[in-house]
Amino acid sequence: MKITTKTTTMTFFSVIAIVAAGLLMDTTSITIPAAYAETTVSLPEGTSVPGCEETDACYIPSSVSVGVGETVTWSNDDTAAHTVTSGTASGGPDGIFDSSLFAAGTTFSHTFEEEGAFDYFCMVHPWMVGAVTVGTTGTDAGTGGGVVDNGNTDTNGSDNEELMVEIATGDTAAQGEMLSIDVTFKTLDGMGVEHVNYDIMATQGTETVLDDKGVHDHDGVMNHMTAPLPAGASDEMPVDITVTFNGFGVDEPFTGPTGQVATKQVVPEFGTIAMMILAVAIISIVAISAKSRLSITPRL
Repeated sequence: MKITTKTTTMTFFSVIAIVAAGLLMDTTSITIPAAYAETTVSLPEGTSVPGCEETDACYIPSSVSVGVGETVTWSNDDTAAHTVTSGTASGGPDGIFDSSLFAAGTTFSHTFEEEGAFDYFCMVHPWMVGAVTVGTTGTDAGTGGGVVDNGNTDTNGSDNEELMVEIATGDTAAQGEMLSIDVTFKTLDGMGVEHVNYDIMATQGTETVLDDKGVHDHDGVMNHMTAPLPAGASDEMPVDITVTFNGFGVDEPFTGPTGQVATKQVVPEFGTIAMMILAVAIISIVAISAKSRLSITPRL
């Protein structure tokens, strides 16, 4: 009985350790289609004020490519209302698509049924401009497909292979400390890929703490360190990370799902939660152990 009680206690400790480790580990992943993805475009915070046009960041990404019949979704991540209106600020709307005014925290989607290049802008803030290029896939064009595999094109493949990017951060994001960010690209079956190109940006509030453009990595695994954080990460001051995939290859033009974006928001408050759970677990173990001793106490 004593052995049984000890085994139960150690097992319970192990479960709690696993739960606590899971809470402390800050990892996220998204799926990136390898050809003509359904795409999300962000209208980032602050775009209602001129300045984003200087870095081509009023819509992120500002230029995307999709296939015929696929959808682009615009997410208003700003605090002001915007529009997504096809046409140009100088020439005006062309009537192909128009979100009308949509509020912060909402989205607008449009499905493109024809090939072509479509410019768009915000009617309220005309410095905000973007473009969508719509084209057929390699199979539709009769070229035999074009699966991206480790930076090479396989003419015997199809356009259905997908990739996954993981953004993992360290468990410390206090004021004045640097945050470690690991970016890993894999196929869905867990295989590594080679010669990936991407941009990575991290911001906290109005401060940019990391801005690495044109990153090239041979094996699809890279570590980045931010500048010292202006404040400890919290609900009010999270660290927002954006990874924009620029394609496979050593030399341009790169291949693959260029322009796809992975995002992550870091609010590392899990340590406190884990300690609370561990404290409750210890109390529960003491209670279970006490009950076990009572149940095996010999009667006199």
